[in-house]
Amino acid sequence: MSLFTRLHQPPDTDGATTKEDHEPSAPPEGGARDGGMDNVLWWTVTVLAAALVFVALMLPGNVAYFEAKSFLRIPAEPILLAALLLVLPERPRRVVAVLSGVGLALVLILKLLDIGFNQFLGRGFNVVLDWGLLDDAESYLQDTAGGAGALAAVIGIVVLVLALLVVMPLAVVRLVGLMHRDRHTASRATIVAGTVWITCSALGLHLIGTTPLATSNTIGLLQDRVARVKATLKDEAAFAKEVDRDAFADVPPDRLLTGLRGKDVIFAFIESYGRAALQDPAIAPGVDATLDAATDDLREAGFSAKSGWLTSATYGGSSWLGHSTFLSGLWIDNQDRYRTVTAGERLTLPGAFHRTGAWRTVGVVPGVQYNWPEGRFYGLDKVYDSRDLGYQGPKFSWSTMPDQYALTAFQRLEHGKERDKPLMSQIILTSSHQPWAPLPEMIDWDRVGDGSVYQAIEKAGKNPADVFSDGTRAKKEYGRSVQYSVRSLTEFVERYGDKDTVVVFLGDHQPMARVSGNGASHDVPITIVAHDEKVLDRISDWGWSDGLKPTDDAPVWRMDRFRNRFLTAYGPQNAATATPSASPANP
Repeated sequence: MSLFTRLHQPPDTDGATTKEDHEPSAPPEGGARDGGMDNVLWWTVTVLAAALVFVALMLPGNVAYFEAKSFLRIPAEPILLAALLLVLPERPRRVVAVLSGVGLALVLILKLLDIGFNQFLGRGFNVVLDWGLLDDAESYLQDTAGGAGALAAVIGIVVLVLALLVVMPLAVVRLVGLMHRDRHTASRATIVAGTVWITCSALGLHLIGTTPLATSNTIGLLQDRVARVKATLKDEAAFAKEVDRDAFADVPPDRLLTGLRGKDVIFAFIESYGRAALQDPAIAPGVDATLDAATDDLREAGFSAKSGWLTSATYGGSSWLGHSTFLSGLWIDNQDRYRTVTAGERLTLPGAFHRTGAWRTVGVVPGVQYNWPEGRFYGLDKVYDSRDLGYQGPKFSWSTMPDQYALTAFQRLEHGKERDKPLMSQIILTSSHQPWAPLPEMIDWDRVGDGSVYQAIEKAGKNPADVFSDGTRAKKEYGRSVQYSVRSLTEFVERYGDKDTVVVFLGDHQPMARVSGNGASHDVPITIVAHDEKVLDRISDWGWSDGLKPTDDAPVWRMDRFRNRFLTAYGPQNAATATPSASPANP
């Protein structure tokens, strides 16, 4: 017997119902034992069908709401659908039932996507823009779970989607068939359920706390997605105009960055370096100790620092959105905005250095494994990706090479060479990228070589699957990864920096919710390090904290506001060409 065998139904009549309309089919002939087993199977399948439909309707799109009270509410959608199906003739009824099942399967798939995106990126799935990110997710699985693990996961997801598109319509058809076997009882039950729902909604009754007893969350979900689609399409046109509004677009080259002439300037992004690293009790002690020690070591080497907070345009991932927001002065929180801005000629921070003609501009991007045309948009004379840095060691999960190696390669290829111009460098450090296992370790800088020395360190490291699946271990290893990245950068400055070195380093976004917590802020630390006190004097009115660690009450700016503030602070003292308020408003 098929798991979802269609119930025998008598033809619709205009007269009174028969006894068959009120009673389920009798078990097949063959004895009481066989009939009893068949009845058990019939009811088991029916209950499973009802449970599947109920879960699809009530499943939250965020694990933060996986609580019993989320599943103890009265949904409006099945009541409305039952009322419609009770009055439809048989053929239209079956069509509506099948379409409703397919629609419910798609809703469940959307909710599952929401769960994943909320966990990793702190937001729901955008049905217009986010399909391309599924390729990135597959690549990430290959890096963390291996090729076989990634293939198994992809196959499992495809099978699940296909199964839902088949099983969900069958489940709805089965329940509709059961309802029409006793239309009188089903009608009364629908009226009672509708009356209860309306009463609970009108009186604002709550089951537990602020959770309403009556809900229409699936209808709300669909309304929300329609609104998001409209907003996304509208945003495309508005942002294209916003890109063209730039207070610094026409500033002459000789009036740009006059306060940094002759300085070697490094902009360094530390992957997933967020507020959680400094404030989560399970993470902060180790990171704080590292920052305090590095502050003291840099001070002994003649360097000073000031730190504040920025609010990133992204969370948990999509680092390129944070990078482009910081460097372009535009709020770039989705892939469409990223494509729009990188296809244009917006002045970026590296582009401002490039325009002056007073600096050589280079990018070190070890996380890039293919051609990177964005380098031209950013205004970089030379880009070193993972293929150009000469690394002969192992990958550390997603990260193609340890940060310490990437910085030694930068020293060898650019920073340590004789030059006729100072250097402006954009460096993206990747060792603190999830899943934070295995992790590299700091070694003597003279032993780094071509990276072969890391073979034993990688082999002795932790299994990424073990760390990633355990929230406590993930926090611990995340903290260790941030400590490693900070030490790599600050020790590089101590070892290779001089009186003309200026470093701006920051996080690109907070780590995923498993580490930073559900509903965490998008704040990341930012620090400016300089040997020349005049460099920090120019930002004395920013209110930033002394040292590498911003205090809790240090100013918090949106990340897109930094470019204008920076170009203003380091422009001509007597003729500011723009003000911080010139940044576009948050969409």
